[in-house]
Amino acid sequence: MKKIMVSFVILCMTTFALSAQEISKNAIGIRLGDNSGLGAEISYQHKLKEANRLEINLGTRSDSNLSSFKLTGLYQWVWDLDNNFNWYAGVGGGIGSWKNKVLNNSEAVLFGAGNIGIEYSFDIPLLLSFDYRPEFGFSDIYDGFNSDFALSVRYQF
Repeated sequence: MKKIMVSFVILCMTTFALSAQEISKNAIGIRLGDNSGLGAEISYQHKLKEANRLEINLGTRSDSNLSSFKLTGLYQWVWDLDNNFNWYAGVGGGIGSWKNKVLNNSEAVLFGAGNIGIEYSFDIPLLLSFDYRPEFGFSDIYDGFNSDFALSVRYQF
């Protein structure tokens, strides 16, 4: 029992001693992934607390057959790994619209999303990250499980 208590105290002290690296107040850039066929997204991050931020991504597509957009919002927790490396995880969701120009029909979409990734903050105001974002859609055209890996490049300010 004594060993369990000592282990628990050490675990608590370690957890509270870990502090997130200073994350930038704002960052804007591009997220390069599949994005459910929409491709690259414009990405914006805003610091909310010391180790929490809001990330908003917007992807669009317009060609002769399809006109669509997808807006994703994620609440993220950020933890320090080593030097300029952080890892993060988040939860959120989004909305979108897919319009088939050939069939002349459109559909609104609603989805839940998660997020986990790793990032590197350079000494210049550049942030490079790699993440995985699973999504679960709730509409006919965007139904069930979808996932996306992406590389992001953002300017921090």
